[in-house]
Amino acid sequence: MEIIYLAGGCLWGVQAFIKTIPGVITTEAGRANGRSQTLDGEYDGYAECVKTTFDPERIDVKELMDHLFLIIDPHSMNKQGIDVGEKYRTGVYSDNEDHLKKARDYIAARPDWDRIAVEVMKLTHYIPSAEEHQDHLDKYPDHYCHIPLELMNKYRKEEN
Repeated sequence: MEIIYLAGGCLWGVQAFIKTIPGVITTEAGRANGRSQTLDGEYDGYAECVKTTFDPERIDVKELMDHLFLIIDPHSMNKQGIDVGEKYRTGVYSDNEDHLKKARDYIAARPDWDRIAVEVMKLTHYIPSAEEHQDHLDKYPDHYCHIPLELMNKYRKEEN
């Protein structure tokens, strides 16, 4: 199993979508590349993200990037849907340099590569979000999500 951290705006919807992708084993809502060891206090530079454990025999980084790009506006800086702010930026984080290279190659191969606002960076710090944010949309399905419902249910339909 391998781990990559994906940021796509508000983590509620990102986690709800990513955990349904075939080959994804587990997800955890969290904060990437902030400076604090605690969830309390002022904003410290983190990006809302989803810690994604995946089976590389079933899905690879390029495919994960395909899925991420389905649910984000890759040209938008610090904004997805109605959520605005640095913590809602899009990004790919990992302590595995091969993951980062594949993510950079994915972006470089796109015809719109020069407009992509998705950051690709080494994971320097991660803390899990509070329990209330874990699998949030499973608990509160009527809460706002920037991802269209048909995308949210893309793989749930295939399971039935």
